[in-house]
Amino acid sequence: MTTGTPRPQVDTSKPHPARVYDYLLGGKDNYAVDREVGKRLPDLGKRSARQNRAFMHRASAWLAEQGTDQFLDIGTGIPTAPNLHQVVQRIDPKARIVYTDNDPIVLRHAEALLISTPQGGTDYVEADVREPEAILEHARAFLDFSRPIALSLVALMHFVPDEDDPYGITRTLVDALPSGSHLVLSHGTFDFHPQVANQVTGAYANGGIDLRFRTHSEVERFFDGLDLVEPGLVTGPRWYKDTAAPASEDNAVYVGVARVA
Repeated sequence: MTTGTPRPQVDTSKPHPARVYDYLLGGKDNYAVDREVGKRLPDLGKRSARQNRAFMHRASAWLAEQGTDQFLDIGTGIPTAPNLHQVVQRIDPKARIVYTDNDPIVLRHAEALLISTPQGGTDYVEADVREPEAILEHARAFLDFSRPIALSLVALMHFVPDEDDPYGITRTLVDALPSGSHLVLSHGTFDFHPQVANQVTGAYANGGIDLRFRTHSEVERFFDGLDLVEPGLVTGPRWYKDTAAPASEDNAVYVGVARVA
């Protein structure tokens, strides 16, 4: 694995979405400021985090089984086994993965934990999704953009407010992908639990983190011009390909996978 990035300093005085997510998943790579945000969230937050992670595993495995061997994962989060590359390299050891996040602690863990198989490769870039061209420039040096790539934006775009043009960012990334690529996206919503909206947004706001959960129609816009694969844009527990969906479980995340024509 390569990074090409000098070791940055971690700011432990401010919470970060990647570390809050780690806390919600039961991880230990977080600080008191991150746990403070997590503890203010309803139990629904932890359930949704687990379901979101499980969706990532299922979607990545399905794409690898379909022959996709290149992945660009933006908003990686702190490595939590199994990581995306571990999931897909079990299916195709030659798979190559570029991870991206803007939290320095993710880089520190990535250097130690995001280790590829000998046949494949992993790379990491510290960057913000609001700088899509910079991410693409780095990814082009590691991935072959003449062949299909899976772009993963999992539990990320709800941290990009409307004024930062989340749809334009997504379009810039998708437009760079060749035909046959896929967009894998999950996004928080209050469609099913409007009563917790103030609690959730307030918890993140107290930590200085912008949060913009979106409705079904607003999340669907991220897939404009793409072909949603079955079962379409659904809640996290409902996205299954080769096995039956489980019984309904409380969830606050929409998920979907779409093909680039």
